Amino acid sequence: MSPAQHFPRGAYVPPVDERRTGVAAGLAAYLLWGLFPLYFPLLEPAGGLEIVAHRVAWSLLFIGVLLTVLRGWSQVRAAFTDRRTLLVLAGAAVLIVVNWLVFVFAVNSGHVVESSLGYFINPLVSVLLGVVVFRERLQWVAVALAALAVVVLTVDYGHPPWIALALAGSFGLYGLMKKLVRVEAAPGLFVETALVFLPALVVIVVLEAQGSAAFGHEGAGNALLLASAGVATAVPLLLFAAAARRVPLSTVGLLQYVNPLIQLAIGVFVLGEPMPPARLVGFAIVWLALIVFSADSLRQAHSARRDAAAPVPVGI
Repeated sequence: MSPAQHFPRGAYVPPVDERRTGVAAGLAAYLLWGLFPLYFPLLEPAGGLEIVAHRVAWSLLFIGVLLTVLRGWSQVRAAFTDRRTLLVLAGAAVLIVVNWLVFVFAVNSGHVVESSLGYFINPLVSVLLGVVVFRERLQWVAVALAALAVVVLTVDYGHPPWIALALAGSFGLYGLMKKLVRVEAAPGLFVETALVFLPALVVIVVLEAQGSAAFGHEGAGNALLLASAGVATAVPLLLFAAAARRVPLSTVGLLQYVNPLIQLAIGVFVLGEPMPPARLVGFAIVWLALIVFSADSLRQAHSARRDAAAPVPVGI
C-alpha cells in the first residue's frame, strides 16, 4: 500500500461526498486497528495461541454469514477452483496468522511500543518488496534512514527489534500476496481463514483437552470477548476496503500512520512502557524516513495527476 498510488487516467473518480465517506471509513479502520492494544488484554487469561485460534474460527463464521447476506460466494468458489489463487491465499493465510501471533504476543507481553514501530516501517518494507518483485522505483533515502533507525534501536534494545521486524515483514509479505490475486476483502479473508481453520480447531481442542483453555471456563464475558475477535478482525478490514474504493490510495497511504501513532501513544502514555532517549532517536529517524517517503510519493502522485489532466495531442 503505497501513497504513490492514485486514480489512473480514465478511472472513475468518486464525487466529493463519496470521498468524504471513504476518508471516514479509512480513519475508522485505522482507529480500530490502533486500539487493538487495549482490546487483546481483555481476552486474557487466554494465551496468544488460543486468542489467534479463536480469531480464525470466529472470523470464518462472521465472514460466512456476511457473504451469505451479501450473496458474495461466487468469488469464494472461484478462489477454491483456481489452483494459483488458492496457493497464493494459502501463503497469505500463513503470513497473517504469523502476524496475528506476533502482535498478540507483543501486546500481552508489554511490547506495544515495539509493535507500533513495526507498522511505522511496514510501508518501507512494502517498498523494498515492490522493488524486488515488481521492479518498482526505490526511494533510497527513506530506506537508508530506516536501516539506520534499525541499527540505532538494535543498540538501544541490545538486540535487533525482532517484534517490529517480524510484524513489518509478515504484513508486508501478506500485502504482496494479496496483490498477486484479484479477490475482494471479504471473500479473500474467508478463504484464508478456511485454509487455516483446521489447525486453529486442533489448537482449541488440544487446549481444552489439556485443561488450559480459557474459553468456556472464565465466565460468559470472556467467552463473548473471544467470540468477538471475529467481528474485531473483519470490521476494520471491510472499512478499509470501503475506503480504498472511494479515495485515492495516496490518501489511504497517509491514513495508515494513524494506526501506529495510536499504538505508540497507548504504549507510552496508557501502559507506561519506557521510551528512553536512544529509543526516541530511533523512532525519530523512522519518522524522518516516512516524511521523505511520503513527500516523494505525493510528488509522484501529483505529477501523475497533472500528466493525466493534460490535453492529449490529436494526430492528423
